[in-house]
Amino acid sequence: MELYGKRIILGSNSPRRQALLKGLDIDFEADTGNDFKESFGPEVDYDLVPLLMSEGKSAGFHRPLADDEILITADTMVILPPSAGNQGCILGKPRDREDAIRMLRLLSGREHHVITAVTLRDSRRMESFTDLTEVWFKPLTEQEIVYYVDTYKPFDKAGAYAVQEWIGYVGISRIDGSYFNVVGFPVQKVYEALLRFAKP
Repeated sequence: MELYGKRIILGSNSPRRQALLKGLDIDFEADTGNDFKESFGPEVDYDLVPLLMSEGKSAGFHRPLADDEILITADTMVILPPSAGNQGCILGKPRDREDAIRMLRLLSGREHHVITAVTLRDSRRMESFTDLTEVWFKPLTEQEIVYYVDTYKPFDKAGAYAVQEWIGYVGISRIDGSYFNVVGFPVQKVYEALLRFAKP
């Protein structure tokens, strides 16, 4: 897929994002050189955190962009919204096995939100957007949670799960919004945004 002679750079080492971008038949190179430190204060609204992280990754790219280059950065977060008796929280990547089990217990039988922010930047301008998908898990048994964590070791995944793995097959009862956003990259929106952004 030709994008007006632009060279596309994906600033992510996520194999899932790389595979999804390849699915658009867009030639790109992955370059993860970055000095951005991911952090945010407690005063930041949960829904805004992915956008802050995505734009921070773009600003922290390790070199200036040439006039024919477009950099794509992104950040995906699993957010447990407040509900009766429960305070909302962000579920990042689990620290270890016990943390992964804890996260899946929190997600069990509840709705959560997956928000991905994507930032496009060239040598002159920057544009960002977000996509939100609502996901419901059935009530998970302790056996199912432990089996998934011990078998698939989801320690590099926000919320301690991947929708395209076993836990998604047996546990996710409903999705409202983009499935690919839950995988980690809202590719339809990325495609449309790239076409607009790259056009002379």
